[in-house]
Amino acid sequence: MKVVITVIGEDKTGIIANVSKTLWENGVNILDISQTIMQEYFAMIMMADISGMEIPFGELKKKLEKVGDSIQMDIRVQNEKIFKAMHQI
Repeated sequence: MKVVITVIGEDKTGIIANVSKTLWENGVNILDISQTIMQEYFAMIMMADISGMEIPFGELKKKLEKVGDSIQMDIRVQNEKIFKAMHQI
């Protein structure tokens, strides 16, 4: 299953490192990543494959939310199909 991960907040060092480390520790494979900095704000979107993950999806969401809290970033994880449905015109 593929998921979309979004990360938004004030730019600082270590954002990608913290998120990717959490994904790696839980068997998640990053398929694609795009990030930008607009003035002082950081925005990133990732496509990831969670088929090799060893924990429930809800637990991954909680872990990433905890990472987000620790680095003061908003991190959200959604099933790719739900993300696409929500963003269709």
